[in-house]
Amino acid sequence: MLVSSLLTSVGINLGLCILFFMLYSILKKQPGNFEVYAPRLVAEGKSKRISHFNLERLLPSPGWVRRAWQPSEEELLSSSGLDTVVFMRIFIFSFRVFLVAGILGIFVLLPLNCVGDQLKSIDFSDFSNNSLDLFTISNVKNGSKWLWFHFCSEYKYISLKRVAYFYSSKPQAHQFTILVRSIPVSAGSSVGDTVENFFTENYPSTYLSNVVVRRTNRLRGLINDAKKLYTKLVHLQSEPNQPKLKRGCCFGLFGRKVDLVDQCEKKLEDLEENVRLEQSEVSMAEEDVRAAFVSFKSRYDAAIAFHLQQSINPIQWVTEQAPEPHDVYWPFFSSSFMRRWISKLLVIVASILLTILFLIPVVIVQGLTNLNQLEVWLPFLTSILTITVVSEVITGYLPSLILQLFLKVVPPIMEFFSSIQGYIAHSDIEKSACNKVLWFTIWNVFFANALSGSVLYQINIILDPKNIPAKLAVAVPAQASFFIAYVVTSGWTGTSSELFRVIPFICSLIRRPFVKNEDDDIEVPSISYHREIPKILFFGLLGVTYFFLAPLILPFLLVYLCLGYIIFRNQFLNVYAPKYETAGKFWPIVHNSMIFSLVLMHAIAIGIFTLKKLSIASTLIFPLPVLTLLFNEYCRKRFLPIFIAYSAESLIKKDRQDQNDPSMDEFFNGLVTAYKDPALAPIQYSSNSPNRNSRTSPLISSEV
Repeated sequence: MLVSSLLTSVGINLGLCILFFMLYSILKKQPGNFEVYAPRLVAEGKSKRISHFNLERLLPSPGWVRRAWQPSEEELLSSSGLDTVVFMRIFIFSFRVFLVAGILGIFVLLPLNCVGDQLKSIDFSDFSNNSLDLFTISNVKNGSKWLWFHFCSEYKYISLKRVAYFYSSKPQAHQFTILVRSIPVSAGSSVGDTVENFFTENYPSTYLSNVVVRRTNRLRGLINDAKKLYTKLVHLQSEPNQPKLKRGCCFGLFGRKVDLVDQCEKKLEDLEENVRLEQSEVSMAEEDVRAAFVSFKSRYDAAIAFHLQQSINPIQWVTEQAPEPHDVYWPFFSSSFMRRWISKLLVIVASILLTILFLIPVVIVQGLTNLNQLEVWLPFLTSILTITVVSEVITGYLPSLILQLFLKVVPPIMEFFSSIQGYIAHSDIEKSACNKVLWFTIWNVFFANALSGSVLYQINIILDPKNIPAKLAVAVPAQASFFIAYVVTSGWTGTSSELFRVIPFICSLIRRPFVKNEDDDIEVPSISYHREIPKILFFGLLGVTYFFLAPLILPFLLVYLCLGYIIFRNQFLNVYAPKYETAGKFWPIVHNSMIFSLVLMHAIAIGIFTLKKLSIASTLIFPLPVLTLLFNEYCRKRFLPIFIAYSAESLIKKDRQDQNDPSMDEFFNGLVTAYKDPALAPIQYSSNSPNRNSRTSPLISSEV
């Protein structure tokens, strides 16, 4: 890739970033867009719509940057939780690392690469037509020396934050509760009675209550149908111009006229009756699941019950930590053990197939980065490719844009894969999806691009085996030009589009004519960690591995980290609300990714310096991956247990703090029903108010 192609890509993406900033600054001030750009503030009553005209609303302003910067980390912690703080610490940690690396790379390593003459000397008189390979280690003459440095993570800081967050938090249901599965039920006894007898006998002074789990997949389908019908009914009643009558048959063309409102109300009443009957049937058919949420009077007692084997038979009375009540993934209980086991195998096969299929766009993208190869594939484009602007856009901007568009579909697919693997909590599903997306991105974007760019493109190296090492030493670092353009497109423009919220804005424009009261329809979204964290970590991998290969990538990474820090702070304050709280359990994923990046950097350095005939440098670097893995093992022993479970010391200390809290009695009363399946709660949509309470309650109580 030429310097001019990179400059074209930077110019296009910089222009898009400025455009998104200006549009956001203007559109967020418009009253009709509050549900798009400040749904959290509107839902919390902190922002009100201003109807009178104000000229300032039509002028862009950078005031949002100052407001996003002002809140301290403690304020962010109190408003959005520890997961948000951990997410923002990824930006802070990466910025600190690459700021030091950038100073060393730009002022030491980059000049050494530029003055090299392995490829050719840089022509400063025609700077834009120089190849970016001249700024990489490929241009360093064999025998040159270089500097390197190492860094470590801030595992300790996050682990201490996690403990401090635990001490400062209010009593939460999942801290006192465990999930018990594989409950052996004798003939003539129910699951609820069996659980009650078992824990009353074995934990007489600490056992509090239990909530039996039922299969509610069919019931959830009925409730969703009722919600859709209720939404349709509200729309019909709120729109005066909406036709209320239609013909009864043949697509509304013939038959007597029917009142649509009455028809919807009758259907809704019938659905509510079906829901009520289904709730009663589910309440009696409890033996299929044989699982229950069991609550205790203290956190320490719940931890003891979780860690101890409850039965002589290890496959009975299996315990695990309970998630937060609103974090429970209830469809998990509607699938059998065999179905979950088969699903895990299918996920593995599907992930492999998806990885193989994704090689197709990777090869296409790499073909676009080189004009000569593109002319061979598509000879009819030769005349168009001779136009300078067209060639610069195709080689500098288009490949990374196409790859980014293909990557958009990966997070939803991986989230679906994780949801059928048998995870009990939404947070577990998202952590699993986060890992899947991360390693998929590393393999398909980093390794597949490097291999397709250095081996598939230079396939002729097989014909000259003696020069394979030398050609690979030049070609692998040359992929840095593509990754610089990828950082600019996916990082700069992608993050700026997060601020602008293109899709929600378009959906709001389409939906606006059909919604009478916008405040009643506001839904506060939550951030998709499995989409954003892998992107940040992948950019971190690029920065670490290409630090000495092509330090020119580091300034672009620093700009991305600055943009991401400000933009996501703004989004957490105005848009996103936490859906659940894992208390920082995403950080081990960050740590593992950094360790992998370091080991990969060491491996590449050993290979490059061997090919560059620097045997002493290769020998000195060889112990580094071993030391890095030893450091990782130390972190696993020292810090990882804190992210798995809290210590007995912490639990007992927190329990003693709560002994004098007068609100604990009220908390324990709520804990008894905290884990009741929402699908078993009475629904209340129809307009028949006289018998509403009797009609919407289940025939049989779901509490056992």
